[in-house]
Amino acid sequence: MPNSSIKNEKMYEELRDRGESKEKAARIANASASEGKKKVSARGGKSGSYDDMTKDELYERAKKVGIEGRSGMSKDELVKALRDH
Repeated sequence: MPNSSIKNEKMYEELRDRGESKEKAARIANASASEGKKKVSARGGKSGSYDDMTKDELYERAKKVGIEGRSGMSKDELVKALRDH
């Protein structure tokens, strides 16, 4: 069933089939529809490794993307939550 808030349904479904969360799949699909797939894919992978970040850096990243319960999470839990988001 088409979702009016998703701009690239095909890409959204492909990402969901690969196991991405609904939010992440929608974010990527909508960005590729408005900016172009090449531009979106070119910037992918430029972020540093979560394993190399401090707990404070991970906390700020989790806060930015809206992960709930982050204040009580350990560094490993923050990494897992961000990877699963």
